[in-house]
Amino acid sequence: MITHLAMVMDGNRRWAKQRSMQPWLGHRQGVQVIKDVINFCLEKNIKHLSLYTFSVENFKRDPQELSYLFETLVEESENHLDFLFEKEVKVKFIGDRSLFPENVLQKSIKIEQSTQDLSKLQVNLLFCYGGQQEILAGVKKIVSQVKQGLLDENDLSEKKFQENLWTYGIPEPDLIIRTGGMHRLSNFLLFQAAYSELYFLDCLWPDINLEHLNNAYKHFENTKRNFGI
Repeated sequence: MITHLAMVMDGNRRWAKQRSMQPWLGHRQGVQVIKDVINFCLEKNIKHLSLYTFSVENFKRDPQELSYLFETLVEESENHLDFLFEKEVKVKFIGDRSLFPENVLQKSIKIEQSTQDLSKLQVNLLFCYGGQQEILAGVKKIVSQVKQGLLDENDLSEKKFQENLWTYGIPEPDLIIRTGGMHRLSNFLLFQAAYSELYFLDCLWPDINLEHLNNAYKHFENTKRNFGI
């Protein structure tokens, strides 16, 4: 049974390029697919869905594309609030909030507060996120706690380390699906993915459909997870 499904939504820009469209229109199309994935998770009784929305490295992209991407995120978040309430979906933004553009930061706070009591599914939007950056931030917090005498270094454990990560309180992903034909994690949930099953799709994110999702789910069901035993 899958408790936590995580997804690397790769291929929006290539999808747009194939259609001679501006790259941000690929992102807009990609947002529409998220509703189908949410419905799939609700049908399968999956409690957590994590979506790699924007990485720290993505800031290297063209400023115009980034501007449209951020505006799309804000607009689509507002447009889909009714859908979130109807489906009882809680939304949580995970990442380095000091890097959030102001319009996205304000919208993220509003959405989190509005949906905090919804409980059928928690959607984690990994925004301004990087696995290496998350680990480094956790290390810095722990070093600070040791310096202040709040934590003895001999008491440091895996559990204590997890408590200092941005994803604290969220179970580790059972299955990670990546679209776009690339076979790598790209700095996504590096600490949490230690025993996740990985499933790669050649289709671009806007083209993912129910058949793809069901095939990935069946693959997971047929996989024996022994966690090193």
